[in-house]
Amino acid sequence: MSDMRRRKSLSIFRPTLPTVSTGSSDESSTGGGNGGGGGGGGGGSILRKKGGRPLSIFASRSTPSSPSFPNYDVANFEKVGLSESPKLRTRTLHKGSRASVFGSLRSLRSSEDDDVLTKTESKASSTNEENDLQGSLQAGLFGSSVLHHGEVQTMGGMFRKRSHYLVLTETHLLRFKGQTKAAEMYPVIPVSMGRSSGHRQSMGSFGSNSDAQSSIMSDIVDGIALNQIIATSKLDDGRPYFSIEVSHLEDATNRASSMSMQLNDPREADLWLLAIRNAAAKARNKHGYDFPPAMLAYIARALEHYRDYDPRHFQLFRVVQRTANKSVSRSSTDDLAKLNSSTCYLAVGINSVHLVPLKRSIDRSSTSSLQDLEAPTSFGITTLSSMSLQPGDDTFQLTFRVPLQSTFTLFLASAKAKEIVLWIKNRAEYLRPEWVHQPFAFFAPAELDDDMALSESSEDEHKFFDRTLIAYCAGFNVDVSRICYSVDYRCEDAPCFRLLKPFGPCYNALELLAVIRALRYNESFTSISFAGINLDVLQGIYDLYGVDFDALYTRSGVATNLPNQEELPLLSQEIRALALKSRRLRRLDFSYCLTRRQRSGTDIDTKACGIPEALVPLCKKTLTNVDWLVLNGIRLGDSDLDYLVDAASQRVCHLRALEIGNCGLSVHDIDVLLSTLAVQESTMEVIDISGVQGRFSPELFQRQIGYFGHIRKLNLTRVQKTAGPEPLVAPETLLTWRLEELQLSQTVVNQETVDSIAAYLASSKSDSLHELGLDQCGLTGKDLAIFFSAMSRDRGPPRDMHVSASENRLKAGYQFLFDIIGQNKTPTHLTMRMIEFEKEHHFRQLIQALQKNTALKVLDISKASLPYDAGEETCKELQKMFEQNSSLEELDISGEQAHLDSARFGIGLNLALTGLKKNNTLRMLKIEHQNLGMQGANTLAEVLEANNSLVEIHCENNDINLQSFTVLVNGLQKNTSVTYMPSMARDREKSLEKVKREIQAMNKSAELVSPSGSSSIKRTFTGVMSGRGNRPSMTQTSVNPTPAYTEQDVKAAVDALHEKWNAEVARMQGYLARNYHLQHGIPWGGQDTNENQRPRTAETLGDVLRSVKLESTPTLEKELGLGWIDEKPDVTPKKPPPAFSLPEE
Repeated sequence: MSDMRRRKSLSIFRPTLPTVSTGSSDESSTGGGNGGGGGGGGGGSILRKKGGRPLSIFASRSTPSSPSFPNYDVANFEKVGLSESPKLRTRTLHKGSRASVFGSLRSLRSSEDDDVLTKTESKASSTNEENDLQGSLQAGLFGSSVLHHGEVQTMGGMFRKRSHYLVLTETHLLRFKGQTKAAEMYPVIPVSMGRSSGHRQSMGSFGSNSDAQSSIMSDIVDGIALNQIIATSKLDDGRPYFSIEVSHLEDATNRASSMSMQLNDPREADLWLLAIRNAAAKARNKHGYDFPPAMLAYIARALEHYRDYDPRHFQLFRVVQRTANKSVSRSSTDDLAKLNSSTCYLAVGINSVHLVPLKRSIDRSSTSSLQDLEAPTSFGITTLSSMSLQPGDDTFQLTFRVPLQSTFTLFLASAKAKEIVLWIKNRAEYLRPEWVHQPFAFFAPAELDDDMALSESSEDEHKFFDRTLIAYCAGFNVDVSRICYSVDYRCEDAPCFRLLKPFGPCYNALELLAVIRALRYNESFTSISFAGINLDVLQGIYDLYGVDFDALYTRSGVATNLPNQEELPLLSQEIRALALKSRRLRRLDFSYCLTRRQRSGTDIDTKACGIPEALVPLCKKTLTNVDWLVLNGIRLGDSDLDYLVDAASQRVCHLRALEIGNCGLSVHDIDVLLSTLAVQESTMEVIDISGVQGRFSPELFQRQIGYFGHIRKLNLTRVQKTAGPEPLVAPETLLTWRLEELQLSQTVVNQETVDSIAAYLASSKSDSLHELGLDQCGLTGKDLAIFFSAMSRDRGPPRDMHVSASENRLKAGYQFLFDIIGQNKTPTHLTMRMIEFEKEHHFRQLIQALQKNTALKVLDISKASLPYDAGEETCKELQKMFEQNSSLEELDISGEQAHLDSARFGIGLNLALTGLKKNNTLRMLKIEHQNLGMQGANTLAEVLEANNSLVEIHCENNDINLQSFTVLVNGLQKNTSVTYMPSMARDREKSLEKVKREIQAMNKSAELVSPSGSSSIKRTFTGVMSGRGNRPSMTQTSVNPTPAYTEQDVKAAVDALHEKWNAEVARMQGYLARNYHLQHGIPWGGQDTNENQRPRTAETLGDVLRSVKLESTPTLEKELGLGWIDEKPDVTPKKPPPAFSLPEE
């Protein structure tokens, strides 16, 4: 609650507070009539100018020196004293003067006339006028206490200087024509006997649209209400003066203005600056004011347009922006100013700082004047690189820099400078709550009271990663919706952050930088993976506009002192900072993230990818906990290998895993790396050297790999050995390990290697092995049977292991393999894709073995090739397997559709699928590319209605048309277990393309289609939707030819079919959502479609045809124009027949 009280954010939804300029609307009142000691009601207490601007300054807290938030209190406005206004108005009206407190600046001639008038009035002043003046002082119109005064010199015309006398009270800063006039109003000021000969000079710049002035106040040239001061600052305009600029609002017109004073004495300038700032701070504490509602509404809408508005995180300030004026000649010594100043609104949103210039007047009562405002200029808070607050005045600087872009500095001034910089600092810490050190320089006086509490935040699962990522995307001006990621909680070293590929083009540099910097300092992820993400846009580029100083220090703020840090490419700098700032991070995965293609005329192999260069120096200095490095698929250069060898030779690096598969390394490179890596033998757990170029010597390789006694995962995919009978890995070496994963895919395995692996599988040392990859190893069915027999245990459950043995010569010795499967000597997970069966009964023997097996839980025999479609006997065996098997939970019997060959079981599979009605263990079925068609869809629909164990069905690419898909969805209505079924996008596309091709073929055959041809088109649509090629013929008696169908006709038909597909997909998703809620015990609020409401299928083909009629196409219009429609009394143009129907008799 205390935090909420501190922010007190502005909101356009809160009640409107009283405005400050209460009395300024009375055009007939005098200065006394607007009385109230300098408070919010002093509408005439400042010189009016053309146009008007609203107020901007917030009320401060009770202690001026303490930073505070805006505080709006209606009581502040009620304190404004207006009780003396009637008396003062009476005493001035009898002189016939017009309404203006101070009058206005006039031309040089009018100013000189005023001097004469002032002297005359001074000589003719009476006691009554002095009493009136005293009454005004007592009323506190301009303040009763003189805080500071002195003679100054101002500009009376273009280049005519005039002397004035400034008086600072507790409510106003007044400018008189001379010291004598000031003394007449304030007796405490000594009366000058003559014009001062001092050389103190000051110059003020004013403007006004009013020529009337009060006779009593004719001595006052100008005045500024202190609570209307926006900023008081020093000016460095290059001239031999000490200048002060006071930016303020004209209370009557709400227009921004400024006054600059130039003094010769620096001590006198400091006294004026200090006095004005302190007096203005006290006046603001006493009198509060509000922003115009129209202005608040505009800025709120502007921030909402940028998705940056939240009333809880919104603050608005009025500031003065200062920019150099290049058009001013440097040789002139009488220029008004060499700096341009403009009053702006500074709005702090959720993620950005917005600067809204105000150049024309704003009418408080009208929102149409909001068009006078320019579009806001936005700067992301996460791009803030420097923030500086000057101790002597109200100026401060904000410097922003987007990576790969130059810096931009805002030179601002505001009486609320302390509150502004503290609020922006608060927002930066809120957006990056995990950052120990904010990445921007903060220069502020030592006495700055930073007691602003951070915004309260509830616990977040990922340490507010999303908040930080959105903030960086807003700062870098990138679309956060393109960034996709997932968090894996089941992997090793979980949780793992995985950046996924975007929808559309690859990530650009700023999008990747936003993700990487949002991950910096994050302590919620143990692993970070960029696998498969193209990082080429960051590789080899340099940020020439600045240095990321945060990457030069550790998390505790100690300098890393690493050489050539600033010379690294951007990718290396970001990876180094990512590993440097997170204490929990252990694993970094960069698999296949750099293409590093060979370029013409260059040898890219010798160039470094930059990743080892970024990480190895940190490992050597123990500045990071990253010990698992994955570089698979990245072509490493010579310097990359040097860095890896250097890290491998340092025991302090405590490397745990090194995955460098398919990195283009030679056997010699691996020999050097493995021999050096022996230093890490006590910590090394994972080695991946797959895809090495060359052949290993078995003797040397076994000696090198044998150093690592704690290996858990070994990947030797596509590793070749020299010719000879020796095994690639001897059984003695294998028996020293407790492997969890062994990959030998695409590695030729001889008989000795088979025996070595079998010996290891038979040993208890292999009990921890869960993954064995043997794809494309040249294994026979007998070899695989040896492995299964070796891993089986006489007693106990089957081995919890996944064996992948796809694309091997299993047809040789298949009988041994099928016998072992029938004996339950198999692991729980088995993958045998692309088995070639020479005869059908070989496949039937496998099905019979599976009927007996109770060990397999997951089986993949997809893309199996039969000599011809499976016969009835084989399909009955498959049906029996579905009915009797009680262990399989996942089964993949998908086929394959290629241009030159196909692998599927044939139409008999529809009969086999009926066995699933009695199965109660299978949870996932994959049956793709089996050409099920309409008959298979009907079978699957029946299975769905009877089976309550299936959870996922993958049945894409099965020639499923709209009618077949409708049948499947109807079957899903009665099912309560399935939570996944595809939307058949590919089948949908092929079905609609078939419609287009058939109609185009009909149009090409003849310009005019005969009536029989129209019936043929009807049959085409019927076949597309129902799977049948014929329909009952319709009679045709008209002799008029049927016109050809245009592209618009085809488009209208396809659009109608698309709508029906979309409707069925929506219905299917509703059923899937219902099942998901039911399985997880979540109340389901949706409504199921009743039996009577669901679409009919085969009985209503006529209705389906009528749903694609083209009632407004050129063809129909042509038919009506030619009189092709049969004229009958009950036929009207309002109800034409379907475009694809033939006219009835």
